[in-house]
Amino acid sequence: MANAVSPLAVPLPELPPLAGVRLSATAAGIRYQGRTDVVMMEVAPGSTVAGVFTTNKCPGAPVDWCRASLKGGKARMVVVNAGNANVFTGKAGRDACSATASAAAKLADCSAKQVFVASTGVIGEVLPHDKLVAALPTLHETLGDNGWEAAARGIMTTDTFPKAATRTATIGDTGVRITGIAKGSGMIAPDMATMLCFVFTDAKIPADALQAMLSKGVEGSFNCTTVDSDTSTSDTVLLIATGQAKHPRIPSADDNGARKRMLADFRKALDEVLLDLALQVVRDGEGAQKLVRIDVTGASNPRSAKKIAMAVANSPLVKTAVAGEDANWGRIVMAVGKSGEPANRDTLSVGVGGVWMAREGAVVPGYDEAPVVAHMKGKEVEIAIDLGLGRGKATVWTCDLTHAYIDINGSYRS
Repeated sequence: MANAVSPLAVPLPELPPLAGVRLSATAAGIRYQGRTDVVMMEVAPGSTVAGVFTTNKCPGAPVDWCRASLKGGKARMVVVNAGNANVFTGKAGRDACSATASAAAKLADCSAKQVFVASTGVIGEVLPHDKLVAALPTLHETLGDNGWEAAARGIMTTDTFPKAATRTATIGDTGVRITGIAKGSGMIAPDMATMLCFVFTDAKIPADALQAMLSKGVEGSFNCTTVDSDTSTSDTVLLIATGQAKHPRIPSADDNGARKRMLADFRKALDEVLLDLALQVVRDGEGAQKLVRIDVTGASNPRSAKKIAMAVANSPLVKTAVAGEDANWGRIVMAVGKSGEPANRDTLSVGVGGVWMAREGAVVPGYDEAPVVAHMKGKEVEIAIDLGLGRGKATVWTCDLTHAYIDINGSYRS
């Protein structure tokens, strides 16, 4: 039975066609019945590609396949299935990737190394790739430039709503578009990305420039989010540029900063798309009722600030306190202290919802808990932490931890 839609869900934006991208989705019955579970995304010949993948040491076969294919810098097709992660399946997993890519390549008239594959779902079960391959001709026949919503829904597993974002930017005087879809709900502590994310642009950008922007972009978005501290074996983010927009040529090298200047507006829009998608994943955290933003300032350096913020974001005690709307700032202090990073209780300040609760190792004199409790009853909670040690700062996002998380994950394979 489908999970109720998250109370933090956001509606799909209007997703106009993007030149050089066609999409389709179908039901192949790989695990789910009565819903789409395979997605095909075809891009124009010559499209360039960048990717970032999980740092989990037990990655799925699709991750290995994509890492190898990325070396060519070109893409023609992406094939994604939901319900089976194709992880920890040995030779069968590798064979599934090869068979899928080869069959898709014949349809697109390209090399199999220009076909990127991704899978999400249950770990340790052999992917019935015969069903996947059999679905490809129908997917190819039904490709269309208005298939964004169908694609966003087709890659869902325990997600309760489809996730997409789009922005426009300019390169020179020419407008370009960036559109992405993502899936993710649980097993989210990206050490690069969410579970799956696919972003497209009609700009014409060299693969190395795409890679640099994507790698930096995920650091401030997907890598600053967590639902449950678990890094997926399947995390994949792909960024593909179809080259259909008629803008000035991007320099092959960043001579005197010319490339950086030309791509400044594009980079800003890309970062917005990535953060939008990352926060949608957190909003759909399994059982989530509240989105939590954690701002850390005054740390010894930015790396330390982020580590402290993630320690707070991943603390079950902090997350359950938020779920229970309990203004228990002591749990935040605990999480700061356990991070292993430099901290001094006599310079530490903690606040929630714009109200400082503790300063210099003690509760603020005259502290009134009422406005904090009122803030915590809302759907979005803000936690502020000032270490008072330096200039390091970081922002991360998480969600609360409710009993529904146990219900969903306790019955995931049932």
